[in-house]
Amino acid sequence: MPLTPSKINTFLFFKLPSAWFTGVRVKSINETTCVTSVRHKWINQNPFKSMFWAVQGMAAELSTGAMVMATIKESDERISMLVANNKASFSKKAKGRITFSCEDGVKVKEAIQEAVKTGEGQTIWMKSQGVDKAGDIVSVFEFEWTIKVKNKSRA
Repeated sequence: MPLTPSKINTFLFFKLPSAWFTGVRVKSINETTCVTSVRHKWINQNPFKSMFWAVQGMAAELSTGAMVMATIKESDERISMLVANNKASFSKKAKGRITFSCEDGVKVKEAIQEAVKTGEGQTIWMKSQGVDKAGDIVSVFEFEWTIKVKNKSRA
């Protein structure tokens, strides 16, 4: 059964409550793209009357990580995932609803297939772009995900 936005958002509530309480939500997910959203409000603001950079980072990371999780689930393999590095740039104050999109699902699928085939860990740089209601880019985040097939349990 594929991961749906509803299932991922429920996961957030129980496993990543800081993201859930600040308003980060998955809006859509498929094999190639994941879209998350968060609205600027009191609980996620900074002193400069815009959204705190870390809240943007949570929404951006979720748009990449949800695809990694979904692809791992689909593979039916035991695979670990971890962010090794990230970088971000900010070009405009984040106000109102910010939507983050990652379109790197093909990279994830290829890396997982390679990890399963070779048994070696793989790394993938994934990009998530945050845009406001006007369509202006407010921030761009890149995350280096590492994936590795876990050892098979011995029976």
